[in-house]
Amino acid sequence: MRIARGVLLVFIIAGMTIWAIGAIYYSPLLSARWRPLVAGSYAAITALALLMIPRRRLTAAVLAVICAILVVLFSRILASNDRDWQPEVAVMPWAEIDGTRVTIHGVRNLDYRTETDFTARWEDRAYDLGKLDSVDLVAAYWAGRAIAHLMLSFGFERKDYVAISIELRKERGERYSTLAGFFKQYELVYVVADERDVIGVRTTYRRPQEEVYIYRIRAPRENIRRAFLDYLKTINEMREQPRFYNTLTTNCTTGIWVHTKVNPESPPWSWKILLSGYIPERLYQLGRLDMTRPFAELERLSYVSARARAADKNSAFSQRIREGLPQPTQVP
Repeated sequence: MRIARGVLLVFIIAGMTIWAIGAIYYSPLLSARWRPLVAGSYAAITALALLMIPRRRLTAAVLAVICAILVVLFSRILASNDRDWQPEVAVMPWAEIDGTRVTIHGVRNLDYRTETDFTARWEDRAYDLGKLDSVDLVAAYWAGRAIAHLMLSFGFERKDYVAISIELRKERGERYSTLAGFFKQYELVYVVADERDVIGVRTTYRRPQEEVYIYRIRAPRENIRRAFLDYLKTINEMREQPRFYNTLTTNCTTGIWVHTKVNPESPPWSWKILLSGYIPERLYQLGRLDMTRPFAELERLSYVSARARAADKNSAFSQRIREGLPQPTQVP
């Protein structure tokens, strides 16, 4: 038992130390110039204290107090909508709802020449909730099969589609770091966009190009409507109360899962939510996709990158990329 307690204490101290170093190094607790020095000093002092001070319990208690102070300071870091954002996330969308009529302000529809060279277009678009009859899962792969960027695209009588992509909101000159994403480095943004933009940039203009699949989801219209309105509710809340992105807990996949919780019999939690590339297969196992063929065949038929590159700026982009997509039996 003594050995077990000692091992447990080591793991607790190691966990606290790793978190504290990450918080000091990545989060805006300090100015950027001081973070490496303070984080390195904290790591060195902690190691020396554990090695040289014989009273381990007292040392552990002191470290716990320091870590608790850092947690309090970390919790007081607030997200902001007022930063020098990269152009593609410069506008925060919001929505007005009047009965069954929804007007979304700030729908992104960039005209790309390259991924970073584009003509900015932010539009106001109106949608009729009475015509909302489909939702598709868009999965974009860029780093193997385990990880994908997921987004939902809502369809209105197969004529209009609006995609909503939950992303981190980077400032000018800022680069993505998985580790930094754990420590309030990036704000969160819901990109509401034309599919020619949010899908086309991934299949055609991004280097390397991403492999994109569209899966038609089998769901009652009322569930689709509830999820869509829940997205809009969050979008409006974030306009007044911005939120942070988190690599593990607040990202594109967990966001979709949270929004589906408004519906009865929503998909249960699964470890595959953390490995987002497996979500389409998970939905297949739950009977939420076309079940008339094996998943491998469904996946092959759901690949749209080539069609998206061919459609490019075509006004019927959304219809063309869906040509031949398997259509599951709809739920009333």
